[in-house]
Amino acid sequence: MATIREVAKLAGVSVATVSRVMNKNGYINDKTKEKVEAAIKELDYRPNDVARTLFKGTSKMIALFVPDIMNPFFPKLARAVEDTANKSGYTFILCNTDNDQEKEMKYLHTLLQKTIGGVVMVSSSIPLETLNKVNVPIVALDREIADMISVTVNNRTGAIEAVRHLQETGCKRIAHISGPEDTTSAVERKKGYLEAVGQENWFSEEYLIPGEYTFDGAYQATKELIKKHPEIDGIFAANDLMGVGVLKAAEALDLRVPEDLSVIGYDGIELGEITTPALTTMGQPIYEIGKRAAEIIIDRMENNQKEFASEQYNVQLIHRQSTK
Repeated sequence: MATIREVAKLAGVSVATVSRVMNKNGYINDKTKEKVEAAIKELDYRPNDVARTLFKGTSKMIALFVPDIMNPFFPKLARAVEDTANKSGYTFILCNTDNDQEKEMKYLHTLLQKTIGGVVMVSSSIPLETLNKVNVPIVALDREIADMISVTVNNRTGAIEAVRHLQETGCKRIAHISGPEDTTSAVERKKGYLEAVGQENWFSEEYLIPGEYTFDGAYQATKELIKKHPEIDGIFAANDLMGVGVLKAAEALDLRVPEDLSVIGYDGIELGEITTPALTTMGQPIYEIGKRAAEIIIDRMENNQKEFASEQYNVQLIHRQSTK
């Protein structure tokens, strides 16, 4: 394998000049740059990442922590982070945490030992005091983490719009299947639901039931809701995976969707397009927020003195067959 000294010798320049060309650091005239790049190509020179890591104290690696890679929402998010990282010359590492704090801590400690450059967090049950001690940039994605820069959508406003859609299409008794209580996106969506219907005369706390962002959780929750409250004619599921669970439960209960029961989800994953009936949802710009989180983490890694602010995106109603 060629060394940087061999590149410098072939190009007729110093090792420092080769380093500046490769790191795009400092002024190099075009002729010298062309000679160095030609020598790199001829010798098939590749920098020693271990040496570079030792020198800089960090690596060109970005890790993404997600809670459940089986949820179709997260692969699209991961693809956006990976694409953006690769385009900027960074290596992408995916960590599926299963919402398990011990697993998250193990991943984090291992990555820090390998001098990870930055972390994008979708899933985090790691104590805040631990995260605050991490000396690499962290960006929260999809859900907020206290004191961390985040890229999210307006979950509360989107939830209000989802419930309003059910009301405007004729629903009189609307239930909500919520996500995990320790997840800010789920908490905000529940707040939106309560803001929309909490003062209605018909509202009951029993119309609120957890589904934990899972298909099975929503399937069982729907059966329980309809058994106790057959008057329910609309369900707002806090994510699309649960929305599909509601559709399957309605089928098992011989309920027609949307004639007997209207269903709306949240996320805009492709799975909702291929269900029967297709799922009405509040669509997030999934790829866009993943791409933006990766851009911010890269920018923070390369410009550690720069100030950054959290960003929030809007969601959009996607009207399909599961609502009237």
